[in-house]
Amino acid sequence: MAPKLILTSLVIFLSLLFESTLAKHNSHTMTYIKSSCNGTLYPDLCIRCLNKFSKSNINGPQHLAHVALSVSFSRALQTRGYLLNVAKELKAIDHNNKRMYLTVQDCVNQINDSVDQLSQAIKELKRLNKFNTIINDKVLWHISNVETWVSTALTDASSCVQSFPGHRMSNSVATIKVKAKNVAEVTSNALALFQSYATRYRQAATARTSKKP
Repeated sequence: MAPKLILTSLVIFLSLLFESTLAKHNSHTMTYIKSSCNGTLYPDLCIRCLNKFSKSNINGPQHLAHVALSVSFSRALQTRGYLLNVAKELKAIDHNNKRMYLTVQDCVNQINDSVDQLSQAIKELKRLNKFNTIINDKVLWHISNVETWVSTALTDASSCVQSFPGHRMSNSVATIKVKAKNVAEVTSNALALFQSYATRYRQAATARTSKKP
């Protein structure tokens, strides 16, 4: 067989092997995502948000929680940008509805707080990576910090949703409510995924402590 033909055949073979391995890997990652999302309050939303990461190599619950927090942070940033534009428009053209402007502005502050809290949580989770499988009080302290910040971010986003009670509202206000609700729900999912990791770690820490003489 000519060298060129041999080389072409080898390239095709390796390509098919890579695609087969990648498909298998993607299937395993997607199965893991679905299984993990079943433990959240909004599993369908969880799967949709994390589906685009199914081609990545997600290494366990801590990595999955990091991905989920990144999604939540991104949604919060997008929602904050939309809210700032709406508040700016209300301030410029609707002088007769000062109450609505103040409500939207308050919502801006709440979502902005969510952005800050999620940013802190992601940074803290990155610090956890340095410890790998080490079990000690310092790691538990970092875990507690992440839970506190994500819980606070969820509370802030939920407060924004609750700022607009009832069903009769303008299109822009309805959109604000939908976007804020989405931030709250993806943050709730991210918190559940992180707590799944945190629970396993705490159980391991308890088991290790109980074995000490």
